[in-house]
Amino acid sequence: MNLAYRALAADGTTQEGRIEAASRADALRRLAERGLRPLHMAESSVDAAADQAQAAQIRGRVSAAEVETFTRQLAALLAAGIPLSRSLERLATEAGSANARAQWQAIHGLVVDGAALADALGQFPRTFPRIFIAMVKAGEAGGFLDTVLEQVAEFQARERDLRGKVTAALVYPIALGMLATVVVVFLLVYFIPKFKTIFEDFGAKLPKITQLIVALGDGARNYGPALLALLAVGAVLFLRWWHTPSGRLRWEQWTLRLPLVGVLVSRFAMIRFCRMLGTLVGAGVPLLTALRVARESLGNQVLTQAADASVERLTQGGRLADSLEACGDLFPGSALEIISVAEETGRLEQELVRLADTTEKDLDRRLHMAVSLAEPAMLVVMAAVVGVIVIGMV
Repeated sequence: MNLAYRALAADGTTQEGRIEAASRADALRRLAERGLRPLHMAESSVDAAADQAQAAQIRGRVSAAEVETFTRQLAALLAAGIPLSRSLERLATEAGSANARAQWQAIHGLVVDGAALADALGQFPRTFPRIFIAMVKAGEAGGFLDTVLEQVAEFQARERDLRGKVTAALVYPIALGMLATVVVVFLLVYFIPKFKTIFEDFGAKLPKITQLIVALGDGARNYGPALLALLAVGAVLFLRWWHTPSGRLRWEQWTLRLPLVGVLVSRFAMIRFCRMLGTLVGAGVPLLTALRVARESLGNQVLTQAADASVERLTQGGRLADSLEACGDLFPGSALEIISVAEETGRLEQELVRLADTTEKDLDRRLHMAVSLAEPAMLVVMAAVVGVIVIGMV
């Protein structure tokens, strides 16, 4: 039989776990041999926690804010010397939502069953990304889990702020583009047919530009539904292609070649990579392990393949700056020079984080510049299109 227990150790601490025994008496005897005095014992299935994990996964997502809070609180509890199982149990009790509570309870059950924390978190890929799990695994292996968790929480907070800046910068141009589209469609579908009827009643000969605009209006009304259906089918086919490994790779190669988008994508990846690598090295993770973990943060297969080449070079005994030369799309020459000097002076972790901060400021400046240029350009285009339509109809 499989029994879950909570027992008092000789040093006064409380331990939790599971034990296989022929009977309760056998379990008590075996715990006593370990110097443990049982406080609570109950029969439990080994598969119960795994079933609970699957059920919790189906219930829904946990917000990024809840994951960050969970990470910070778990780091604080572990730093205070509280055992992992008790810390997880406490966090499950205090979870703010039903989804979070169910998942924290399932993670606690898996850990009590003997699973490593990283493996338990891996049961919830929609909640904990690969980079999160990779960092936790490194922290468990190195014996500094609380430090790594605190660094993960800081990383999550900075990521959220950066994504917020990008989203805020793109909201207005996207909204303006959607408004322009709605106005043009309204003019073509509703406004122009009204004036066409008036012109026909007067028997007036329409100018060339007016004839073109009327033809566009007729086309929008007659073929609009078919065009929308064609666009929907095209979007579905594109998404199916995009989710294939080859399609995703081709798409990411193309985005990196775009004049402005490529720079933004590569700089965003560089920020994540440098901050993650500096965080891990500062937490005491070996450089090679930290580099392997940091490559998971790139989010772009082209850049990840380049990082793989860097890992291979570092494995063969090269310096970090030399190995990162394989990531030409990720690191400009000035960044490689900074990393090279940082290696020589023993300030690698500080300079990597500083490089991430300065690159983030530069990315923020580029975004604001792009938006400041896009807004008047879109307004001019929108005014020109509407003006041509109105002038052609009067």
